Amino acid sequence: MTKPLIITMGDPTGVGPEIIIRAVYEGAFTDLPRPLIVAGDLGVLKRAAAVCGCDVQHQRGSSSSLATDDLVVGGHRLPVQALSQLDLSVQGFGQPQISSGRAMADYIEWACDACVAGDVAGMVTAPINKEVLRTAGVSFPGHTELLADRCEVDEVVMMLAGERLRVCLVTTHCALREVPQRLNAERILTTMRIVSSSLQRQFGLKKPRLAVLALNPHAGEGGLFGDEETRHIAPAIAAARSEGILASGPHSADTLFWFAAQGDYDAVICMYHDQGLIPLKLLHFDDGVNVTLGLPIVRTSVDHGTAYDLAGTGQASPASLVAAVWMAAEMAEKQERGTRHEERGKVVL
Repeated sequence: MTKPLIITMGDPTGVGPEIIIRAVYEGAFTDLPRPLIVAGDLGVLKRAAAVCGCDVQHQRGSSSSLATDDLVVGGHRLPVQALSQLDLSVQGFGQPQISSGRAMADYIEWACDACVAGDVAGMVTAPINKEVLRTAGVSFPGHTELLADRCEVDEVVMMLAGERLRVCLVTTHCALREVPQRLNAERILTTMRIVSSSLQRQFGLKKPRLAVLALNPHAGEGGLFGDEETRHIAPAIAAARSEGILASGPHSADTLFWFAAQGDYDAVICMYHDQGLIPLKLLHFDDGVNVTLGLPIVRTSVDHGTAYDLAGTGQASPASLVAAVWMAAEMAEKQERGTRHEERGKVVL
Protein backbone atom coordinates (compact mmCIF):
# COMPACT_ATOMS: atom_id res chain seq x y z
CA MET A 1 0.00 0.00 0.00
CA THR A 2 1.28 3.46 -0.91
CA LYS A 3 2.05 5.45 2.21
CA PRO A 4 0.65 9.00 2.38
CA LEU A 5 2.35 12.31 2.99
CA ILE A 6 1.31 14.63 5.81
CA ILE A 7 1.02 18.40 5.43
CA THR A 8 1.13 20.22 8.75
CA MET A 9 -1.14 23.28 8.72
CA GLY A 10 1.33 25.63 10.39
CA ASP A 11 0.24 28.86 12.06
CA PRO A 12 -3.59 28.89 12.12
CA THR A 13 -3.56 32.69 11.75
CA GLY A 14 -1.05 32.79 8.88
CA VAL A 15 -1.30 31.84 5.21
CA GLY A 16 -0.66 28.11 5.73
CA PRO A 17 -4.32 27.05 5.76
CA GLU A 18 -5.08 29.19 2.71
CA ILE A 19 -2.25 27.89 0.53
CA ILE A 20 -3.22 24.31 1.40
CA ILE A 21 -6.82 24.92 0.40
CA ARG A 22 -5.89 26.82 -2.77
CA ALA A 23 -3.45 24.13 -3.90
CA VAL A 24 -6.02 21.37 -3.41
CA TYR A 25 -8.81 23.40 -5.00
CA GLU A 26 -6.67 24.14 -8.07
CA GLY A 27 -5.93 20.43 -8.54
CA ALA A 28 -2.19 20.74 -7.90
CA PHE A 29 -2.06 17.27 -6.34
CA THR A 30 -4.47 15.42 -8.62
CA ASP A 31 -1.69 13.35 -10.18
CA LEU A 32 0.40 13.03 -7.02
CA PRO A 33 1.38 9.36 -6.64
CA ARG A 34 0.63 9.44 -2.91
CA PRO A 35 -2.39 10.39 -0.83
CA LEU A 36 -2.22 13.52 1.32
CA ILE A 37 -3.36 14.09 4.89
CA VAL A 38 -3.49 17.48 6.60
CA ALA A 39 -2.66 17.66 10.30
CA GLY A 40 -4.59 20.69 11.43
CA ASP A 41 -7.91 22.23 12.40
CA LEU A 42 -11.19 21.75 10.51
CA GLY A 43 -12.64 25.12 11.50
CA VAL A 44 -9.51 26.97 10.40
CA LEU A 45 -9.40 25.13 7.08
CA LYS A 46 -13.09 25.90 6.43
CA ARG A 47 -12.42 29.57 7.17
CA ALA A 48 -9.49 29.49 4.75
CA ALA A 49 -11.75 28.05 2.06
CA ALA A 50 -14.24 30.86 2.63
CA VAL A 51 -11.66 33.64 2.23
CA CYS A 52 -10.25 31.91 -0.86
CA GLY A 53 -13.71 31.59 -2.39
CA CYS A 54 -13.36 27.80 -2.62
CA ASP A 55 -16.30 25.43 -2.27
CA VAL A 56 -15.74 23.01 0.61
CA GLN A 57 -17.84 20.24 2.13
CA HIS A 58 -17.18 18.46 5.39
CA GLN A 59 -17.68 14.71 5.68
CA ARG A 60 -17.40 13.23 9.16
CA GLY A 61 -15.19 10.18 9.25
CA SER A 62 -12.46 9.62 6.72
CA SER A 63 -11.42 7.33 3.93
CA SER A 64 -7.96 7.30 5.54
CA SER A 65 -7.21 5.32 8.67
CA LEU A 66 -4.84 8.11 9.78
CA ALA A 67 -7.41 10.91 9.51
CA THR A 68 -10.51 11.81 11.49
CA ASP A 69 -12.48 13.68 8.80
CA ASP A 70 -12.59 14.44 5.09
CA LEU A 71 -12.96 17.80 3.42
CA VAL A 72 -14.03 17.90 -0.21
CA VAL A 73 -12.45 21.00 -1.73
CA GLY A 74 -13.64 21.83 -5.23
CA GLY A 75 -14.35 18.16 -5.83
CA HIS A 76 -10.98 17.00 -4.45
CA ARG A 77 -11.00 14.87 -1.29
CA LEU A 78 -8.66 15.99 1.50
CA PRO A 79 -8.34 13.80 4.62
CA VAL A 80 -7.75 15.79 7.81
CA GLN A 81 -6.42 14.67 11.17
CA ALA A 82 -8.16 17.21 13.41
CA LEU A 83 -5.70 17.88 16.21
CA SER A 84 -7.18 21.15 17.45
CA GLN A 85 -10.53 22.89 17.74
CA LEU A 86 -9.51 26.49 18.03
CA ASP A 87 -11.92 29.29 18.90
CA LEU A 88 -11.93 31.34 15.69
CA SER A 89 -13.31 34.37 17.49
CA VAL A 90 -9.91 34.87 19.14
CA GLN A 91 -7.78 33.56 16.27
CA GLY A 92 -7.66 36.72 14.17
CA PHE A 93 -5.60 36.72 11.00
CA GLY A 94 -2.03 37.62 11.84
CA GLN A 95 -2.79 37.60 15.58
CA PRO A 96 -1.64 34.22 16.93
CA GLN A 97 -2.42 33.25 20.51
CA ILE A 98 -0.74 30.85 22.91
CA SER A 99 -3.34 28.30 21.81
CA SER A 100 -2.15 28.80 18.23
CA GLY A 101 1.41 28.00 19.27
CA ARG A 102 0.44 24.84 21.08
CA ALA A 103 -1.60 23.74 18.07
CA MET A 104 1.36 24.31 15.71
CA ALA A 105 3.53 22.07 17.90
CA ASP A 106 0.83 19.38 18.06
CA TYR A 107 0.62 19.23 14.26
CA ILE A 108 4.40 18.89 13.90
CA GLU A 109 4.82 16.31 16.66
CA TRP A 110 1.97 14.11 15.42
CA ALA A 111 3.31 14.17 11.85
CA CYS A 112 6.87 13.45 12.95
CA ASP A 113 5.82 10.53 15.12
CA ALA A 114 3.80 9.06 12.23
CA CYS A 115 6.89 9.34 10.00
CA VAL A 116 9.18 7.71 12.58
CA ALA A 117 6.66 4.90 13.10
CA GLY A 118 6.68 4.23 9.36
CA ASP A 119 2.96 4.93 8.94
CA VAL A 120 3.56 7.71 6.42
CA ALA A 121 6.19 8.46 3.78
CA GLY A 122 7.11 11.97 4.87
CA MET A 123 5.94 15.35 6.04
CA VAL A 124 5.58 18.80 4.48
CA THR A 125 5.35 21.77 6.81
CA ALA A 126 3.48 25.03 6.36
CA PRO A 127 5.01 28.12 8.05
CA ILE A 128 4.94 28.69 11.79
CA ASN A 129 5.61 31.61 14.14
CA LYS A 130 8.70 30.71 16.18
CA GLU A 131 8.13 33.34 18.83
CA VAL A 132 4.59 32.13 19.51
CA LEU A 133 5.81 28.54 19.54
CA ARG A 134 8.21 29.48 22.31
CA THR A 135 5.52 31.41 24.20
CA ALA A 136 3.39 28.26 24.14
CA GLY A 137 6.10 26.43 26.06
CA VAL A 138 7.93 24.71 23.21
CA SER A 139 11.65 24.85 24.03
CA PHE A 140 12.85 24.62 20.42
CA PRO A 141 13.31 27.69 18.20
CA GLY A 142 11.68 26.14 15.14
CA HIS A 143 10.74 23.14 13.05
CA THR A 144 14.25 21.85 12.44
CA GLU A 145 15.36 21.68 16.06
CA LEU A 146 12.08 20.13 17.20
CA LEU A 147 12.25 17.45 14.49
CA ALA A 148 15.92 16.68 15.13
CA ASP A 149 15.21 16.16 18.83
CA ARG A 150 12.16 14.00 18.17
CA CYS A 151 14.11 11.90 15.66
CA GLU A 152 17.06 11.68 18.10
CA VAL A 153 19.48 13.20 15.59
CA ASP A 154 22.35 15.48 16.63
CA GLU A 155 23.31 17.04 13.30
CA VAL A 156 21.09 18.21 10.44
CA VAL A 157 21.59 20.50 7.44
CA MET A 158 19.24 23.08 6.01
CA MET A 159 18.97 22.82 2.24
CA LEU A 160 17.02 25.22 0.03
CA ALA A 161 16.25 23.80 -3.37
CA GLY A 162 14.65 24.43 -6.70
CA GLU A 163 14.89 22.85 -10.13
CA ARG A 164 18.07 24.79 -11.02
CA LEU A 165 19.88 25.18 -7.72
CA ARG A 166 20.40 23.50 -4.33
CA VAL A 167 22.16 25.38 -1.52
CA CYS A 168 23.16 23.86 1.82
CA LEU A 169 24.15 25.93 4.86
CA VAL A 170 27.03 25.31 7.26
CA THR A 171 25.74 28.06 9.59
CA THR A 172 22.13 29.22 9.60
CA HIS A 173 20.48 31.90 11.72
CA CYS A 174 23.16 33.95 13.45
CA ALA A 175 24.70 37.39 13.23
CA LEU A 176 27.15 37.77 10.36
CA ARG A 177 29.94 38.70 12.79
CA GLU A 178 29.50 35.28 14.47
CA VAL A 179 30.00 33.24 11.30
CA PRO A 180 33.84 33.08 11.36
CA GLN A 181 33.76 31.92 15.00
CA ARG A 182 31.27 29.17 14.19
CA LEU A 183 33.25 27.79 11.24
CA ASN A 184 35.69 24.96 11.72
CA ALA A 185 36.86 22.07 9.60
CA GLU A 186 34.82 19.46 11.46
CA ARG A 187 31.57 21.40 11.11
CA ILE A 188 32.14 21.94 7.38
CA LEU A 189 33.07 18.28 6.90
CA THR A 190 29.98 17.14 8.80
CA THR A 191 27.84 19.28 6.51
CA MET A 192 29.40 17.72 3.42
CA ARG A 193 28.91 14.20 4.79
CA ILE A 194 25.23 14.79 5.53
CA VAL A 195 24.59 16.47 2.17
CA SER A 196 26.37 13.78 0.14
CA SER A 197 24.67 10.92 1.99
CA SER A 198 21.22 12.54 1.81
CA LEU A 199 21.48 13.32 -1.89
CA GLN A 200 22.31 9.67 -2.48
CA ARG A 201 19.60 8.26 -0.22
CA GLN A 202 16.72 10.68 -0.81
CA PHE A 203 17.49 12.10 -4.26
CA GLY A 204 18.94 9.06 -5.99
CA LEU A 205 22.27 10.67 -6.93
CA LYS A 206 25.02 8.06 -6.97
CA LYS A 207 27.95 10.49 -6.69
CA PRO A 208 26.74 13.98 -5.76
CA ARG A 209 29.00 16.81 -6.95
CA LEU A 210 29.47 19.36 -4.17
CA ALA A 211 30.86 22.86 -4.67
CA VAL A 212 32.19 24.30 -1.41
CA LEU A 213 32.24 28.08 -1.16
CA ALA A 214 34.88 30.31 0.37
CA LEU A 215 33.92 32.68 3.16
CA ASN A 216 35.92 35.68 2.00
CA PRO A 217 36.00 37.61 -1.32
CA HIS A 218 38.15 35.93 -3.97
CA ALA A 219 38.54 32.91 -1.66
CA GLY A 220 40.70 35.01 0.64
CA GLU A 221 43.16 36.07 -2.10
CA GLY A 222 45.98 34.01 -0.61
CA GLY A 223 45.30 35.26 2.92
CA LEU A 224 45.04 38.95 1.97
CA PHE A 225 41.30 39.05 2.78
CA GLY A 226 41.17 36.39 5.49
CA ASP A 227 42.53 32.92 6.25
CA GLU A 228 39.38 30.87 6.97
CA GLU A 229 39.86 29.17 3.60
CA THR A 230 43.30 27.79 4.46
CA ARG A 231 42.58 27.10 8.16
CA HIS A 232 39.13 25.50 7.91
CA ILE A 233 37.56 25.13 4.49
CA ALA A 234 40.37 23.61 2.41
CA PRO A 235 41.24 21.00 5.10
CA ALA A 236 37.58 20.00 5.31
CA ILE A 237 37.41 19.56 1.55
CA ALA A 238 40.58 17.45 1.57
CA ALA A 239 39.14 15.24 4.33
CA ALA A 240 35.87 14.84 2.45
CA ARG A 241 37.66 13.86 -0.74
CA SER A 242 39.68 11.26 1.19
CA GLU A 243 36.34 9.70 2.17
CA GLY A 244 35.21 9.50 -1.46
CA ILE A 245 32.98 12.60 -1.41
CA LEU A 246 33.10 14.56 -4.67
CA ALA A 247 33.82 18.00 -3.22
CA SER A 248 35.70 20.89 -4.79
CA GLY A 249 36.69 24.37 -3.67
CA PRO A 250 36.98 26.69 -1.90
CA HIS A 251 35.17 28.49 -4.72
CA SER A 252 34.65 32.22 -4.84
CA ALA A 253 30.94 32.86 -4.30
CA ASP A 254 30.77 35.69 -6.81
CA THR A 255 31.26 33.32 -9.78
CA LEU A 256 30.38 29.81 -8.60
CA PHE A 257 26.59 30.18 -8.67
CA TRP A 258 26.55 30.82 -12.42
CA PHE A 259 28.12 27.40 -13.00
CA ALA A 260 25.90 25.73 -10.40
CA ALA A 261 22.77 27.11 -12.08
CA GLN A 262 24.00 25.60 -15.37
CA GLY A 263 24.04 22.15 -13.79
CA ASP A 264 27.77 21.73 -13.11
CA TYR A 265 27.13 20.83 -9.46
CA ASP A 266 24.42 18.98 -7.55
CA ALA A 267 24.63 21.21 -4.47
CA VAL A 268 26.51 24.23 -3.18
CA ILE A 269 27.87 24.20 0.38
CA CYS A 270 27.51 27.76 1.70
CA MET A 271 29.21 29.18 4.76
CA TYR A 272 26.36 31.43 5.91
CA HIS A 273 22.66 32.10 5.39
CA ASP A 274 22.53 34.94 2.88
CA GLN A 275 25.44 33.57 0.85
CA GLY A 276 23.12 30.77 -0.26
CA LEU A 277 19.68 32.28 0.10
CA ILE A 278 20.20 35.33 -2.13
CA PRO A 279 20.98 33.37 -5.32
CA LEU A 280 18.43 30.68 -4.44
CA LYS A 281 15.61 33.18 -4.07
CA LEU A 282 16.70 35.05 -7.18
CA LEU A 283 16.05 31.87 -9.17
CA HIS A 284 13.31 30.26 -7.06
CA PHE A 285 11.47 33.01 -5.20
CA ASP A 286 8.04 31.40 -5.70
CA ASP A 287 8.87 27.70 -5.88
CA GLY A 288 11.84 27.25 -3.53
CA VAL A 289 11.66 24.36 -1.06
CA ASN A 290 13.25 24.07 2.39
CA VAL A 291 14.54 20.53 3.03
CA THR A 292 15.99 19.16 6.27
CA LEU A 293 18.84 16.78 5.47
CA GLY A 294 20.19 14.30 8.00
CA LEU A 295 16.86 13.18 9.43
CA PRO A 296 15.79 9.53 9.11
CA ILE A 297 12.50 10.83 7.68
CA VAL A 298 11.53 12.94 4.67
CA ARG A 299 10.78 16.54 5.61
CA THR A 300 10.25 19.43 3.23
CA SER A 301 8.77 22.85 3.86
CA VAL A 302 7.66 26.00 2.13
CA ASP A 303 10.43 28.54 1.72
CA HIS A 304 8.50 31.47 3.17
CA GLY A 305 7.00 32.66 6.42
CA THR A 306 3.51 33.15 7.79
CA ALA A 307 2.96 36.26 5.61
CA TYR A 308 0.55 37.92 8.03
CA ASP A 309 0.07 40.81 5.61
CA LEU A 310 -1.59 38.37 3.19
CA ALA A 311 -3.41 36.20 5.73
CA GLY A 312 -7.16 36.39 5.31
CA THR A 313 -6.97 37.78 1.76
CA GLY A 314 -6.89 34.47 -0.10
CA GLN A 315 -4.12 35.91 -2.29
CA ALA A 316 -1.07 34.01 -1.00
CA SER A 317 0.59 31.88 -3.67
CA PRO A 318 0.64 28.11 -3.05
CA ALA A 319 3.58 27.60 -5.46
CA SER A 320 6.18 26.84 -2.78
CA LEU A 321 3.84 24.42 -1.00
CA VAL A 322 3.09 22.63 -4.24
CA ALA A 323 6.81 22.31 -4.99
CA ALA A 324 7.47 21.08 -1.44
CA VAL A 325 4.79 18.37 -1.68
CA TRP A 326 6.01 17.10 -5.03
CA MET A 327 9.62 17.11 -3.85
CA ALA A 328 8.65 15.17 -0.72
CA ALA A 329 6.88 12.59 -2.90
CA GLU A 330 9.97 12.19 -5.09
CA MET A 331 12.26 11.93 -2.07
CA ALA A 332 10.02 9.34 -0.44
CA GLU A 333 10.04 7.23 -3.59
CA LYS A 334 13.85 7.36 -3.84
CA GLN A 335 14.27 6.54 -0.14
CA GLU A 336 11.82 3.63 -0.27
CA ARG A 337 13.43 2.28 -3.43
CA GLY A 338 16.85 2.42 -1.77
CA THR A 339 15.52 0.66 1.33
CA ARG A 340 14.01 -2.11 -0.79
CA HIS A 341 17.30 -2.49 -2.65
CA GLU A 342 19.25 -2.74 0.62
CA GLU A 343 16.84 -5.35 1.99
CA ARG A 344 17.16 -7.48 -1.15
CA GLY A 345 20.95 -7.23 -0.89
CA LYS A 346 21.13 -8.47 2.71
CA VAL A 347 22.58 -11.93 3.25
CA VAL A 348 20.52 -14.03 5.66
CA LEU A 349 22.74 -16.31 7.79
